[in-house]
Amino acid sequence: MSRPDTDLPHFFFGTLRHAPLLSVVLGHDRWTAVPARLAGWRAVHAGTATYPVLVPDPGASAEGLLVPGLTADDRSRLAFYEGGYGYAPQPVTVMTADGPLVALAFLTPPDQPAGAPWDLAAWVRDHGDIVTETAREFMGYMGQRDPADLVRPWATMQVRAASRLTARATPAPATLRRAGGAEAVRQVAVRRPYLGYFVVEEQDLSIPRFDGGPSPVVTRAAFVAGDATTVLPWDPVHDRVLVVEQFRFAPFVREDPHPFSIEPIAGRIDPGESAEDAARREAVEEAGITLGPMERVAAYYPSPGALVEHLTSFVAQADLSDMTQRLGGVADEAEDIRAHVIPFGHLMDLVASGEVSNGPLILTALWLSGQRDRLRQAWRAG
Repeated sequence: MSRPDTDLPHFFFGTLRHAPLLSVVLGHDRWTAVPARLAGWRAVHAGTATYPVLVPDPGASAEGLLVPGLTADDRSRLAFYEGGYGYAPQPVTVMTADGPLVALAFLTPPDQPAGAPWDLAAWVRDHGDIVTETAREFMGYMGQRDPADLVRPWATMQVRAASRLTARATPAPATLRRAGGAEAVRQVAVRRPYLGYFVVEEQDLSIPRFDGGPSPVVTRAAFVAGDATTVLPWDPVHDRVLVVEQFRFAPFVREDPHPFSIEPIAGRIDPGESAEDAARREAVEEAGITLGPMERVAAYYPSPGALVEHLTSFVAQADLSDMTQRLGGVADEAEDIRAHVIPFGHLMDLVASGEVSNGPLILTALWLSGQRDRLRQAWRAG
């Protein structure tokens, strides 16, 4: 008698061969695996995507892992993770050290494009950490959302994942404030009632108090935006700066009669991108200029009570001698941006009058007001 599909082991030929990712998807690390291969197939990139698909090749075999003993909950979690892309488990015969064995594999939908050969080691090196961290958020929507609805927001989930990885990996001093403390916060429940380009996250949690005891369980909500960068181009020869103007939804919602905001060049930091590289990219996109030497102003949380956003602000050398006003922005992102080149003194007048109400620009302008002589000397020497 043949075994029912619910008893068959699973064969993984792609990214789920990466143990940390498989543990996140399954929700535990109590699984075991043995090497196996699927003859007559080879793994290639799904078009230009980073993940693989299988294509027929009589002379090849796709290497993979065979994972037995999966529970019904394990199989449901696997189906949720793979379901958004139209993958469904199908029986295949794989070769193991003990001979052929029937297993289930998430095979490629018939209309999936095929690209270059796919290599697990290269994928782990370039994408393993970010995809594993992104999967933590993705799996958190199980039972709340259809996996097909999570394919489009995957890119912004990666931005948020990159932010969390950066936060864990970036050392920061704790001389006055309490050192650490995150490990003592007890999370009772996590909810994400809104998912779009941004996410709203609610948590029920107990927080360690300064008197040594835990707080009662409280509910907190935050608007999750990821990491971003800002840069103020400054011409040290002519003492001019470039600022940008664009419509901002938040002042409009507040019913501010002036929803067009004067700001520094700014943008999200893409996964794998440094804050400086993001600032240089945004300068080209928003104002069409190439920046010279840069100096970091500060790295900070603009509103840590409810906004999960970490900003890194820069001042950059730029030749603004022949610029006055310019239109820019990325059309695919519906950006409509006007760049202004003005004397630095005019910028400080706008800060003093309140016409500049953008926090990162105010911070950067005040910092630059005390650093111009030093920067001129440093950049001239450089």
